[in-house]
Amino acid sequence: MSFFGKLFGKKEKESLDQGLQKTKEGFLSKIGKAIAGKSTVDEEVLDSLEEALVGADVGIETTVRIIERVEQRVAKDKYMGTSELNRILQEEIEGVLVDAPSGSSYTFESELPAKPYIILVVGVNGVGKTTTIGKLAYNFKKAGKNVLLGAADTFRAAAVDQLTIWSDRVGVPIVKQAMGSDPAAVAFDTAQSAVSRGSDVVIIDTAGRLHNKAHLMDELNKIKRVIQKFIPSAPQEVLLVLDGSTGQNALEQAKHFTAATDVTALAITKLDGTAKGGVVLAIADQFKIPVKFIGVGEKMEDLLVFDKHEFVDSLFSLDK
Repeated sequence: MSFFGKLFGKKEKESLDQGLQKTKEGFLSKIGKAIAGKSTVDEEVLDSLEEALVGADVGIETTVRIIERVEQRVAKDKYMGTSELNRILQEEIEGVLVDAPSGSSYTFESELPAKPYIILVVGVNGVGKTTTIGKLAYNFKKAGKNVLLGAADTFRAAAVDQLTIWSDRVGVPIVKQAMGSDPAAVAFDTAQSAVSRGSDVVIIDTAGRLHNKAHLMDELNKIKRVIQKFIPSAPQEVLLVLDGSTGQNALEQAKHFTAATDVTALAITKLDGTAKGGVVLAIADQFKIPVKFIGVGEKMEDLLVFDKHEFVDSLFSLDK
């Protein structure tokens, strides 16, 4: 069982099961058809399995890697039946999901690796970035943490307004300036304010533009530099938010952002509205970046700390 095992309660598990319902239905029905009436794992079963993984948007590269590992295990035991295939498949899928380094593993309730713990949030507009920040703030505050928001996406008036609405809704302070202000100046003010307030968690929003990678890189690096003038070890997390319902498009966004900045963790949103939940595996596997949070619904509680064991278990568990 993973680091989070004991902290993953019944309520969270139910949210996860419901959130993955669409992905699970398509995925499990394909696996069911692949092994129906078969007593051994043969070429045909593996081909159907490959199709099921690609259909869930796991991606070609990751699918091939999983199938190869399953094939190797099947080859060792010539008499392996299809009843064991589910277990092996679950283990191999879990194997492609990256664990966060032990020094940067945390939950909403656990003690954070630093104080203030600064999370710089990146991602294109429309992926649920502001909503994710609001949900993070809510869950950290609910767990007893002192939270501060920073509105450093100053290029879009709506971004500052949306974040202000979330700060009011959750009841946490926000640092902001007029639209068009220097994002790095907002980040600096936020870091300064965090120290004077004794904040535990600081979540800073950044502009979600992708049309000019060099500009994006310069801006994010400048934000990091000014924060480090005040808190040398910050930001402790660069969290990339991706929309799980966009499938392979989310992979493209991950490529751009990982090239532009040192992304340390992922938050995958909107998994409840899609059958493409397998994209979580593709992104984690290809970029070797841990998934820290997943969004599985509209409610503020529907942002879950990611637990790979529970995720795979929910993907395979049929409704009781």
